[in-house]
Amino acid sequence: MNNDIKEILYSKEDIAAVTKKLGTQITKDYADKKPLVICILTGAVLFMTDLVREIDTYCEIDFMDISSYGDATESSGQVKIIKDLDKSVEGRHVLIVEDIIDTGRTLEKVMELLSHRDAASVKVCTLLDKPARREKVVTPDYAGFEVPNEFVVGYGLDYTGFYRNLPYVGILKPEVYAEN
Repeated sequence: MNNDIKEILYSKEDIAAVTKKLGTQITKDYADKKPLVICILTGAVLFMTDLVREIDTYCEIDFMDISSYGDATESSGQVKIIKDLDKSVEGRHVLIVEDIIDTGRTLEKVMELLSHRDAASVKVCTLLDKPARREKVVTPDYAGFEVPNEFVVGYGLDYTGFYRNLPYVGILKPEVYAEN
């Protein structure tokens, strides 16, 4: 797997440091709100797990599985809910945790859905932000790193289901995904 990586952008240590920083800020912002932290599966699960351990206030977690990529490197634009929430968001302060915000199409749909379900507030925390590809006006409230317009994998992000277990975020060599 490591041989398929063109460049490591963020090391395990970089990710741990930014996760701690984000957790500290979220702790301050949500100190009296008991947020519902929603992990967008599958990519955000590693980040969310580390993030909630850095949040020092009462919070609950839940999961949504949304698909807009399939096995492609580009979003299809079609957002499909594969697994919906188990908990109600009505009257709750919601924090969506994402691995990466790319075009913003998927996140926009999720935010609209949660607002229609009468969440008290909806904010977003993402490990990676890729504003160069943004098509929708979606701005994260908390962001770890800004990434270039490259195909990145690792620390939860995948290509055809692989590379999620890399402990860092790196750029996948184009020849790896050009083969498919």
